[in-house]
Order: sequence, then C-alpha cells, then structure tokens
Amino acid sequence: MIKKKTETNRKGFSMRQKEALTGIFFILPWLIGLCWFFLLNIFQTGAYSFSQIEILPEGGFTRSFIGFENYRFALFENVNFNRELTESLIAMLIDVPMIIFFSLFMALLLNRKFAFRGTVRVIFFLPIIMATAAINNSLDQVMTMMMGGISSVPPELAQAETGFNVGIIVRPLIQFGMPPQLIGYIVDTISHIYVVIRSSSVQIIIFLAALQAIPSALYEVAQIEGASAYESFWKITFPMVSPLILTNVVYTIVDRYTQSNIVEIAHQTAFIGQNFGLASAMSIISTALVCLLLFIAGFGINKYVYYQN
Repeated sequence: MIKKKTETNRKGFSMRQKEALTGIFFILPWLIGLCWFFLLNIFQTGAYSFSQIEILPEGGFTRSFIGFENYRFALFENVNFNRELTESLIAMLIDVPMIIFFSLFMALLLNRKFAFRGTVRVIFFLPIIMATAAINNSLDQVMTMMMGGISSVPPELAQAETGFNVGIIVRPLIQFGMPPQLIGYIVDTISHIYVVIRSSSVQIIIFLAALQAIPSALYEVAQIEGASAYESFWKITFPMVSPLILTNVVYTIVDRYTQSNIVEIAHQTAFIGQNFGLASAMSIISTALVCLLLFIAGFGINKYVYYQN
C-alpha cells in the first residue's frame, strides 16, 4: 500500500508545481501580449537601427543596411543625444535614492493615526491624478517661466525674492566636516525637490501597503522585550518592507526614464526629422543603459532583501 501511494504521488503534481502552474496561467495573458506586441516591436526597432530608412513620396519606405553607422552617429556626433543621455543618467542617480527615502519616510508618517489622515493621504496621491500630458506640460511651462524670471534677476535680488539661500544649508555642513561630494549631492537634491515629491506617489502607496501588512504581533513582542522604536524599525519594519524597496527602485528608474528628455529626442528624430533609423539606434542605446542600471541596482539590493518564508 505504501508503494502504491508513493507511485501515485510521483505521477501527480506536487504543491510547488501546482503553484508554479497557477502563476503561469495567471500571467499568461500578459505574456502573450508581451510576445505579440512588445517583442516584435523590439526586433523591428533593432532591424531599423542598422538601416537607413527613406520615406517614399507615394507612400511606404525603403530600407538599406548601413551597419553601425546610426550608433556611431548617435554616440559620437549627435551632441544633444549625448548630453541628454548623460544628464538623465546623472539625474537618475540623484533622484532615485531620494524618491525612495522620501516615499518610505512619508509612508511611515501616513501609517500613523492622526487627525485628517485620509485627507493627507489623498493629497499625496494627487500627483498620480495630475500626471496627465496637459497638466504636466502646464506645470513644466510654469516652472520654466519661473526659472527664467529668476535667472534674469541679480543673485542678491533673487535671494530676496525666493527667501531661501542655499548657503544656509551648505555652511553648517562644511563646518561639520562633511565631504564636498555629499554636500553637492544634498544641494542637487534640494534643487530636485519638486521632482522628488511629484514622483513619489506610487511608491508611497506601495510602502504604505507593505507597512500595513506587517503583523502587529511583531511590534508587541518587541515592545515586551524592551526594544526601542529605533531598534524596531531596523529589526522589524525595514526587513519586512525590503522586498518593496527593490520593487520601488525598479519602478522609479523606469518612471524617470520614460519622463526623461531622451524619449522626446528619439521621438522628434523619428517623426519630425524623419530619421527612423537613427531614432531606433537612440532608443536601443538608452534602453540598454537603463536595463544595465536596473540589473546593477537589482543585483546589489537583492543581497540585502529579506524574503519571509
């Protein structure tokens, strides 16, 4: 009887295999859409990047193979693409850590009980609702007009108008002996504070959901054992939300890339300049660099992620 049961169990699926099949069936519609709509376009973009495409007056186009000429021109001759690519990657390195830190900090505050907590949560969710093309363009125009107006005023008057002097922050940091590189990072972050706040809504919601999923019994046990709030954060809160830190880092990098000027340059090159081959090469280069950045960030953060069994 024991042998028959063993043979039956070997012929059937184990619980882990059933869970794997359930996951595969769950993502199957997305997987079909990915292969049919996305991967085909990726291969077509790669083919276009090695070609010179000419639009015919009567309609259609012709394609001639030119090798790596589009890549060479994009990397070594197109000044705008090189500058925007470098500035976008540097902006990611500055913005992404601050967005993650700000999102986790605000999620910790919003997870506490206080008056009008629901209203405050809605306020931090508003950037998602306002993230439409028309509103974003209007905000960018207002920011450009404001920056243009301030830049045309002498520094002493600009300080009086804005009411804020960066030296107030820089001087104490220098007196404390903080490295100049770190001080420069803090100053750059202050100049990007508008972008940080506007780009943190989804991350705050993800962190808030992770915090609410932590069992309250863990904090009760830590309190009984005499652990401080600082120790509870690093021993309970941070390890439990660490998988979502990786998720938010990946989401933030992709979000910052889609909103960067690199995408706009490739779009203008294709549909205004009618140079689809060069635009395809720009897209491949920028996407490859972002994927490399995602791999490095994921590989580095995954070492310190705590996965609850």
